[in-house]
Amino acid sequence: MRQDDHVTDADDVYSGPVPDPAAMRKQYRAEGLDEADLAATPVEQFARWFKDAAIEAHLFEPNAMVVSTADAEGRPSSRTVLLKQFDERGFVFYTNYDSRKARDLAENPYVSLLFPWHPMARQVVVRGVARRTGRDETAAYFRTRPHGSQLGAWASAQSAVVAGRAELDASYAELVARYPEGEQVPVPPHWGGFRVAPESVEFWQGRENRLHDRLRYVAQADGGWRVERLNP
Repeated sequence: MRQDDHVTDADDVYSGPVPDPAAMRKQYRAEGLDEADLAATPVEQFARWFKDAAIEAHLFEPNAMVVSTADAEGRPSSRTVLLKQFDERGFVFYTNYDSRKARDLAENPYVSLLFPWHPMARQVVVRGVARRTGRDETAAYFRTRPHGSQLGAWASAQSAVVAGRAELDASYAELVARYPEGEQVPVPPHWGGFRVAPESVEFWQGRENRLHDRLRYVAQADGGWRVERLNP
């Protein structure tokens, strides 16, 4: 049996009352986040926390982030996307340029990224401007993707209405026949990366009694960063 297969007995199905979300409470960790312990830049600090999440806490997909965009009329939209690179230039993810998120960013390049590391009672919120990565950079990353994921970038007209699963599967099967394993798949012209250049980066550490630590780096005109503490 595969790990994602589930067998459920009818007698095991929970039939009690729906849990009350207002009654759900967790007391967060006592260890805090102090200004004196921060790295010089938000990307350096992010690297520290990302390492903690990936290596020490062994979180499932610590690079998963909620990407929030808004269209020209200010109507918001959010979805989970995987971070694929970060450095002092910004945070990079890849997508179909015809997707809703990409259309939003074409109209309004301001974006928010949220890393919800709940088991560690930590969050990181990045706010900045998204710009497309160069085609050479996009192609270099595309070549690192598994063969099936490369085909998937062609098979899916992301965010467009599809008649049914069968249509998507048929599109993928056609691509498998055209580009068998071991044959190079061309980079789709409608697919590529976005790099989010941060204007502010907030590090949120859960504390007891909801008195959380919130430290935010804010970009300065001279290229430096100002750190400010926010009320929880």
